[in-house]
Amino acid sequence: MRPRLRFVAWLAGLGLLLGALLGLAGAALWLDLDATERAALLALPEGRGALLVVLGGLLLVPFAVLLRIGLAGYPEAAARLVEEVDIIRRVNSGHRLKPAGARPMRRLARALNAFAEAHGALQQEVKQRIDEANAHLEQEKNRLAALMSELAQSVLVCNREGRILLYNSSASLLLEPGAAEAVGTPVGLGRSIFAILDQRLIVHALERLRQRLAQHSPRPVANFVTARGAHLLRAQMVPLQDARGELIGFVLILEDITRSVELNSRRDALLLQLTEGSRAALGNIRAAAETVQQYPQMDAEQRQRFGAVILDEAQRLSQQLQQTLARHADILRPQWPLEDMLASDLLLALQRNFATVLGVTAHYGGDDRPLWLSLDSYSLVQAMTQLMGALANACGVREVELELAGEAGFARLGLRWNGAGLEPEVLHEWEERPFSLGGDDPGASTLREVLERHGGELWCQTDHAAGVGRLCLQLPIIEPQSQPAQSSPAHGRPVYYDFDLFSQPGQTPELDERPLSELAYTVFDTETTGLAPSEGDEIISIGAVRMVNGRLLKQECFEQLIDPHRSIPRESQQVHGLTPELLAGQPGIAQVLPLFQRFAEDTVLVAHNAAFDMRFLQLKEEQTGVRFIQPVLDTLLLSALVHPGHNPDEHRLEQIAARLGVQVIGRHTALGDAMVTGEVFLRLLPLLAERGIHTLRQAREASQKTFYAKLEY
Repeated sequence: MRPRLRFVAWLAGLGLLLGALLGLAGAALWLDLDATERAALLALPEGRGALLVVLGGLLLVPFAVLLRIGLAGYPEAAARLVEEVDIIRRVNSGHRLKPAGARPMRRLARALNAFAEAHGALQQEVKQRIDEANAHLEQEKNRLAALMSELAQSVLVCNREGRILLYNSSASLLLEPGAAEAVGTPVGLGRSIFAILDQRLIVHALERLRQRLAQHSPRPVANFVTARGAHLLRAQMVPLQDARGELIGFVLILEDITRSVELNSRRDALLLQLTEGSRAALGNIRAAAETVQQYPQMDAEQRQRFGAVILDEAQRLSQQLQQTLARHADILRPQWPLEDMLASDLLLALQRNFATVLGVTAHYGGDDRPLWLSLDSYSLVQAMTQLMGALANACGVREVELELAGEAGFARLGLRWNGAGLEPEVLHEWEERPFSLGGDDPGASTLREVLERHGGELWCQTDHAAGVGRLCLQLPIIEPQSQPAQSSPAHGRPVYYDFDLFSQPGQTPELDERPLSELAYTVFDTETTGLAPSEGDEIISIGAVRMVNGRLLKQECFEQLIDPHRSIPRESQQVHGLTPELLAGQPGIAQVLPLFQRFAEDTVLVAHNAAFDMRFLQLKEEQTGVRFIQPVLDTLLLSALVHPGHNPDEHRLEQIAARLGVQVIGRHTALGDAMVTGEVFLRLLPLLAERGIHTLRQAREASQKTFYAKLEY
C-alpha cells in the first residue's frame, strides 16, 4: 500500500476508535442521568451543531499530526530500510542507506551502513580468493575460446534438444541469412539449430549416432549434406557424452562445398562435351586411316586426299582441345587448398629459407606494393628452395638479388645473380625432378606440379653482355577476400500507453510455469519521432540484445535505423540525435519488423515501459503482417514490485540503474537503452526471487498488481 493511502487508512481508523470511545463514555453518562438532567443535556447542543463539528475536527488534528510523525518515523522508514538492505544484500553491495525517520531509525541506518562496509570488505576478500582459485579454469576457457574463434572450420555445439550452446565466428558468417532469405534465423546462443538447418537431416543423423554408440563403434560420426540458401553444406556430426556415456549433445562441423560441387558438375559436363564433340572427328580419322590401310594400291592422289582428311580432322580436334583447356583451365587444374598472401611476404620467406637451409644470401629491400597471391606457401617455398639449391650446385651461386614487379594481372618474382646463366633445357629437367615436402614419400611432387597448382610459369634469362643470370617466377594476382565488418554490440515518454501487456496470445501454461532463470529473453528498445503513435508518430530505430541462461549476449545484437517517411520534431531530435539526413535511405518499417521478429522468436520480450514500445509495434501489424505474440515483461513494473516504497521518479530507467549499480552507457540510443535495461533486468531477478517470484506466471501476475499496471490506458 502506498504511504499516502496507508496514512489515510490509519487516520480513518483512529477517527473510528475515538468515536467509539466517546460513544461508550456518552452512553455510560446518559444511563447515569435522571430525566431532568437528560432533558437539559439534550437542550445544550441546540443551535451549536456547527461549533461542535469544528471542535471535533480540531480535536483530530493533533492526533493526525502525531500519527503522521509516528508513521514516517518508524513503519515507513523501516519498510524503506528493508527494501534498501535487500539491494545491498542481493544486487549492489556498494549501495548505502540514507538515514531517515526517527532518531532510532537513523541510528539503525548508520549501523546498517557500517555493517554493509564490513560485509563488502568480506565479499571482496572472498571474491579475490575465488578469482585466484578459478584462474586456471579461466585460462583453459580462454584457450578454448581462442581456438574456436580462430578455426577456419565452422563449428557449432548443441544440446540434445538442438539448442546452440557454442559457436564460432566462422559458423556465424557461413550461416548468416543471405539476401534471398532475409528473414532467415541467425545463429545465436539458445537458438534452435532446427530453425537454421533441415530438422529431418539432423534428427536422422542423431539416430545414426545413437545406433553407433549402442554398437560401441570406435568412431561414431554421422555425415550429411544440406542446403542453406544458395549454399550447399557438408556437415559432420560428432556426439557429446556425459561420464556415463549418455548422449547429451552433439558437435556440428560444417563446410561449404558449393564451389567444389559446382566445379565437379562443370568438369563432368566438360568431359561429356569433349567426348561427344570428339566422336565425329575421331570417326572420320579412323575411317580415313582404315581405308588407306585396306587399299595399299590406291594411287597417290587418293592417298593424299585421305591424308588431308586425317590432317584436317586432327587439327580441328587439336584446336578444340586447346580452346577448351583455355576456357576451362580453372576446373581442369588440380584443386589444392590455397591461402591469400602478399608477394613481398613470399619473398621474405624465400630469403629466410635460402639462408637457413642453403647458406645462400638473398638480398631483398622490401616492396610496399600490395600484390596479393593465392598460394600453398609451404610447397612453393620448398620447391623454390630445392631449385635454388640445384642452381647453387650447378652454377656456384652463393648470393642472389630478389626482385618483384607487377604487370597485367601478374606478379613477377625474380632471382638475379652475377655469373653464368641457366640453359632452358636444364631448367626443364629440374622442373620434372621430384622433391620432398618432408613427409614419408620423397617423390610426392615436382616443381612443374606445384607451378600448375598455382597457375604459374617459370623461365630463365641470361644477359651475356652484363654477365647476369635471372630466374623469373610469374604468378596471377588476386583480390583478397575482405571479411565483413563485425557489428559492435554497443526522452521523456509516457509511463504507460494503450497496450495490454498481460494478454499476449503467445503465453502458454507450459511457458508460464518455467522459471525466470531458464527462459531466453530479447531485451529491446525503440526510438520514435514522438510520443503519440495513434497520432502518426513512427519508430525510427530498434535496438535489441539477447539474454540466455542469465547472461547478456552482447555479441548477439539487433540494431537498425528506420526511415519514418515523415518529419521529426526538433525536440525529439535533441533527445535521441537522429536527424532526417541520418535516416534518409534507411529501410522502412515494413522491411525491418520481419527481421526483428525473426531475431526475437522463441523468446520473452523485455523492455522498460514496455507498453509504450509494444503499442507502436501493434499499430504496424496490419501494414507489415508481423505480430509479436510472445509474453512481455516490463522492468518499470518489476521495479515498482520489488521497491514499492520508492516514489515514481525513482522508477525511471536511470534511477533504477543507479540504485542497482548498473553503469549507463549509450543512453537515448535504442541499443544502448536495451543494454542498460538488460543489466537492470538481471539485477531484478534475485530481488524477485526474494519475494517468492520464480516463474513467468508469478512475475506477470505480480506485475498486474502494481500501481502502474492499474492505471487506465
